[in-house]
Amino acid sequence: MSLSAVASLRLELSLVEPVLRSAAARMWCADEALAVRYRHYLRAMHQVIRASVPLMERAAARCEAMPGDAVAAPLARYLRAHAEEERGHDGWLLADAAVAGAAPGEVAGAVPPALVAALVGAQYYWLEHGHPVALLGYIAVLEGNAPAPGLAGRLARLTGLPPAAFATLRLHADLDGGHSADLDRLIEGLALDAAQRSLVAVSALHTVSLLAELFDRIAAAPTGWESAHD
Repeated sequence: MSLSAVASLRLELSLVEPVLRSAAARMWCADEALAVRYRHYLRAMHQVIRASVPLMERAAARCEAMPGDAVAAPLARYLRAHAEEERGHDGWLLADAAVAGAAPGEVAGAVPPALVAALVGAQYYWLEHGHPVALLGYIAVLEGNAPAPGLAGRLARLTGLPPAAFATLRLHADLDGGHSADLDRLIEGLALDAAQRSLVAVSALHTVSLLAELFDRIAAAPTGWESAHD
């Protein structure tokens, strides 16, 4: 018996997500540079997350222009609803960065490095030149790897930064589990053909690979990691 779309995706991710978790563990290593790395993490994640709502809105619009596609209508409804759930989360990261000591404009005004552009930009390519369903692989990785419930408190203790600097980590630890379950139900209910299933998987694996590389670069070069590698 062949695996369902959800089971197949989760199996493939289970084989590669240990790489992502290991990279995150290196990034959160307890040493004297942890507070600096955390500020770089906030900047990088702001660059990623501020694209989330525009990505979903563009993908939904593409779906709405595909009236004969069996996947498009339910996918568009999900993306429109999820965009509203995610709206403003980039602002949470800016607030955390300010509490963590980032200078005004340091986060929002930073030029995104090539790695962030490759991570996010692939989704624009696939939704325009493949199928918007690709975005589900990206979402599956970002929401399927929520921060551990105790991470925010641990980082506050280790860095000495105020607990308010970790609000986004704390909120996503609470929210992303439910979002991941919603996504699984959506994928299970979509009439995905073999090509669409493959595209979701390729998107997810690409996201794991580049997100792990992003974390590793922050871990390896906590100051100026963007210019050192891009």
